[in-house]
Amino acid sequence: MTSKPTERIAADSEEPEADASTEQLTPGRVLDHGRYRLLSKVGTDERCNAELWRAKDGVLGRDVALTILIGDRADAEAATNARRTLERAMHASTFNHVGVARVLDVVTQSAGDPPGVLGLVIAEWTHGTDLLDLVAEGPLPPGTAARLMQPLAAAVESAHHAGLVLGADHPQRIRVTPEGEVRMAFPGPLSHATSSDDVRGLGAALYLLLTGRWALGDAPEALPPAPTGPDGNLVAPRTLRPTVPMELSTVAVRALGNPDSTGTTGGVRTGAAVLRVLEQYATYEPANTLAGGTPPAESNEVWRRDDPKPDHAKRRKLAISVGVLAVATILVIGWIAVGVIGIFTESNQQSGTGQVIQGNNPGTAAQQPRPAAPVRISEGTSYTAKGEPDAPNRINNLFDGDPSTHWSTFGYFQQLGPGGINTATGAVLTLERPAVLQQIVINSPSAGTKVEIRQVDGSPSMDSKLLGGGVLAAGDTPIQLEAAAPSSKILVVVTELAQNGGQFTSQINEIALTGSAA
Repeated sequence: MTSKPTERIAADSEEPEADASTEQLTPGRVLDHGRYRLLSKVGTDERCNAELWRAKDGVLGRDVALTILIGDRADAEAATNARRTLERAMHASTFNHVGVARVLDVVTQSAGDPPGVLGLVIAEWTHGTDLLDLVAEGPLPPGTAARLMQPLAAAVESAHHAGLVLGADHPQRIRVTPEGEVRMAFPGPLSHATSSDDVRGLGAALYLLLTGRWALGDAPEALPPAPTGPDGNLVAPRTLRPTVPMELSTVAVRALGNPDSTGTTGGVRTGAAVLRVLEQYATYEPANTLAGGTPPAESNEVWRRDDPKPDHAKRRKLAISVGVLAVATILVIGWIAVGVIGIFTESNQQSGTGQVIQGNNPGTAAQQPRPAAPVRISEGTSYTAKGEPDAPNRINNLFDGDPSTHWSTFGYFQQLGPGGINTATGAVLTLERPAVLQQIVINSPSAGTKVEIRQVDGSPSMDSKLLGGGVLAAGDTPIQLEAAAPSSKILVVVTELAQNGGQFTSQINEIALTGSAA
């Protein structure tokens, strides 16, 4: 290859040894006694002279994320800083959270490694897309940015409670999973990093998703820095994009704080404070979602999905189920009719004996269907067929008796369905007492939303018995239910979202059930 002579020239020149070793880190190179083979370089953290690589573990046959610490082994300060980083990464190996890639191993340099390698932090590989690729076509809608950031903010808060620092303050150390979650993908905090640096990192990542600009130093090439005003202060995201909510814009700026100050993060000092604001705005979606009024480009890997295709197998199963249900209904009606005819025939046969059948006879009362009455819901839990549940902390709003409160889905960039980021979302509702359900009334402003109601006898799933379904109108929508047996739990799922501008999202204010007691 033409790069070979260049490497030899660099090695023979008077450049520092670390530069020569850096050039030797190329795809195909193996480290740690040949165990890890480098596949592709993901980024560089120049603050600690570290390179971020995707590699293959030759022993276990899996992809891993390598944070490779580079430096001159004869430099005492560089060796000390590298050792401190490796120690902190080793302590983090016991930490397990969805917002952080798990540290698998920490090793120092081995005999076969390039001379400038001071150590490796090995973590599980995070599939998905680079954080910078996500904003390559422009900033994200505020609600989407808040939802994506929730796992990372929760991870920072949990790590700080455990006395750990993650080092989540560099954009190339963070990736976005196919499920749409921001994750710390390359653990290994700087030797001098503190918990305040993690909080500043949360502010910088949120600022990046809202504006497409990086607000901390040492930004990768081609990533524009955040602008500052005449007074030298950082320009707020809301100033750059008026669609950003004030509180979301404020928490991003105040979490960043003043880089020249010590021991402060501008009034936001914990991951919990950031997380509370993110949870509040995770479902916020203005009509004009982006600065240009257009959704993110399809090139963003986390949102790239094929168009949903009709599921003929599911339709066939549904048709068979409807046919079986119709036959069962006819048989039940016939059985009831025969019973009623038998009662009158027996009554006529016994009329000559002078025997009177009282209306309050227990045996007669058992034959009469119980009247329909409201069925109270005692508990609710979130349900999702795939990925992260939508607004689980708002499930109780579905049955609190107050139509002014609501539960809503995330703002999706494509419709629910096979091949999409999710296929169904909703709630499992527990009834106060088992009942034979006859009707459900759903209050919603999201006209066009399709829902299904299924009986839950074990674990909730889309294969549970279908009781009914329909398309919601704005306001109250009554749906008749065909329940042959008492239910103690039901699954209310949204299978098709309403379209709102360039996104798909649905809201339900209240659910009311009627039926007869079991």
